[in-house]
Amino acid sequence: MAISREEIFKKVQDVLVDALGLDEEDVTEEATLMGDLGAESIDFLDIVFRLEKTFNIKVPREELFPAESVLNNPEFVSGGKLTAKGLAELKARMPHTDLTDFAKDPDVNKIADLFTVGAIVNFLDAKLNG
Repeated sequence: MAISREEIFKKVQDVLVDALGLDEEDVTEEATLMGDLGAESIDFLDIVFRLEKTFNIKVPREELFPAESVLNNPEFVSGGKLTAKGLAELKARMPHTDLTDFAKDPDVNKIADLFTVGAIVNFLDAKLNG
């Protein structure tokens, strides 16, 4: 049975409020996990676990947050920026994320900004509703 995007957002919002000790109004679709919501990389494991439990699905961490494997490949990074090949790889692994602005300046230090609440909702919507 399909679940609406609004329902997915509400559940993701609840997960992030609980996992990160936030107020509900802080968790907007545009909010970045690290920059805006204060998540640390260790929190990502807890968030994935809570999402799996909430939605009763399996979410490989690398599927939702694939940047690590891209960043660790010298073929994909040069001079602190993603190469064209690295950007293509990131796009392929993150179809749930809009990379338009990032692609203009693919600085690896800006990758954390790609992990937004909206990207999680998009990922789950695609996973749950195909």
